[in-house]
Amino acid sequence: MSFLKKLFGGGASEAPTKPARVAEHEGYVIRATPFQENGQWQTCGMISKEVGGQVREKRFIRADRFPSQEMAADHAIVKAKQIIDQQGERLFD
Repeated sequence: MSFLKKLFGGGASEAPTKPARVAEHEGYVIRATPFQENGQWQTCGMISKEVGGQVREKRFIRADRFPSQEMAADHAIVKAKQIIDQQGERLFD
Protein backbone atom coordinates (compact mmCIF):
# COMPACT_ATOMS: atom_id res chain seq x y z
CA MET A 1 0.00 0.00 0.00
CA SER A 2 2.86 2.38 0.80
CA PHE A 3 4.19 2.01 -2.76
CA LEU A 4 0.81 2.99 -4.21
CA LYS A 5 0.61 6.03 -1.94
CA LYS A 6 4.01 7.22 -3.18
CA LEU A 7 3.11 6.47 -6.79
CA PHE A 8 -0.09 8.50 -6.67
CA GLY A 9 1.20 11.36 -4.51
CA GLY A 10 0.04 10.19 -1.09
CA GLY A 11 2.21 9.78 1.98
CA ALA A 12 4.92 12.04 3.34
CA SER A 13 8.00 10.14 2.18
CA GLU A 14 9.79 13.02 0.55
CA ALA A 15 13.33 14.06 1.40
CA PRO A 16 13.47 17.27 3.43
CA THR A 17 14.60 20.42 1.66
CA LYS A 18 17.22 21.11 4.34
CA PRO A 19 19.83 18.37 4.73
CA ALA A 20 20.20 16.78 8.16
CA ARG A 21 23.96 16.69 7.67
CA VAL A 22 26.51 17.83 5.07
CA ALA A 23 29.98 16.37 4.50
CA GLU A 24 32.71 16.45 1.87
CA HIS A 25 34.63 13.47 0.51
CA GLU A 26 37.18 13.36 -2.33
CA GLY A 27 35.87 16.64 -3.79
CA TYR A 28 32.19 15.60 -3.61
CA VAL A 29 29.57 17.21 -1.39
CA ILE A 30 27.27 14.82 0.47
CA ARG A 31 23.91 15.95 1.83
CA ALA A 32 22.18 13.46 4.11
CA THR A 33 18.41 13.81 3.68
CA PRO A 34 16.76 10.94 5.59
CA PHE A 35 12.98 10.85 5.59
CA GLN A 36 10.36 9.25 7.81
CA GLU A 37 8.74 6.07 6.61
CA ASN A 38 6.41 4.01 8.81
CA GLY A 39 7.70 5.58 12.03
CA GLN A 40 11.39 5.17 11.22
CA TRP A 41 13.99 7.21 9.35
CA GLN A 42 15.09 5.87 5.96
CA THR A 43 18.60 6.39 4.59
CA CYS A 44 18.62 8.93 1.77
CA GLY A 45 21.01 11.52 0.44
CA MET A 46 22.39 13.57 -2.42
CA ILE A 47 25.92 13.45 -3.84
CA SER A 48 27.08 16.42 -5.90
CA LYS A 49 30.24 17.64 -7.59
CA GLU A 50 31.14 20.39 -10.01
CA VAL A 51 32.18 18.78 -13.31
CA GLY A 52 33.20 20.98 -16.23
CA GLY A 53 31.69 24.08 -14.65
CA GLN A 54 28.35 22.37 -14.06
CA VAL A 55 27.10 20.95 -10.76
CA ARG A 56 26.11 17.31 -11.18
CA GLU A 57 23.89 15.58 -8.61
CA LYS A 58 22.80 12.05 -7.86
CA ARG A 59 20.19 11.12 -5.27
CA PHE A 60 20.36 7.77 -3.51
CA ILE A 61 17.93 5.91 -1.26
CA ARG A 62 18.75 2.77 0.68
CA ALA A 63 16.45 0.35 2.45
CA ASP A 64 18.20 0.86 5.79
CA ARG A 65 15.94 2.37 8.46
CA PHE A 66 16.78 3.78 11.87
CA PRO A 67 14.90 5.00 14.96
CA SER A 68 16.38 8.51 14.76
CA GLN A 69 17.08 11.05 12.04
CA GLU A 70 20.64 11.47 13.32
CA MET A 71 21.41 7.76 12.98
CA ALA A 72 19.97 7.67 9.46
CA ALA A 73 21.95 10.79 8.49
CA ASP A 74 25.18 9.27 9.81
CA HIS A 75 24.52 6.11 7.82
CA ALA A 76 23.73 8.14 4.68
CA ILE A 77 27.15 9.81 4.92
CA VAL A 78 28.87 6.42 5.26
CA LYS A 79 26.91 4.99 2.30
CA ALA A 80 27.63 8.05 0.13
CA LYS A 81 31.36 7.71 0.80
CA GLN A 82 31.18 4.06 -0.26
CA ILE A 83 29.32 5.00 -3.44
CA ILE A 84 31.91 7.66 -4.26
CA ASP A 85 34.83 5.31 -3.58
CA GLN A 86 33.29 2.56 -5.73
CA GLN A 87 31.93 4.58 -8.64
CA GLY A 88 33.75 7.91 -8.74
CA GLU A 89 32.62 10.14 -11.60
CA ARG A 90 30.85 7.21 -13.27
CA LEU A 91 28.18 8.00 -10.73
CA PHE A 92 26.90 10.74 -13.04
CA ASP A 93 26.83 8.65 -16.25
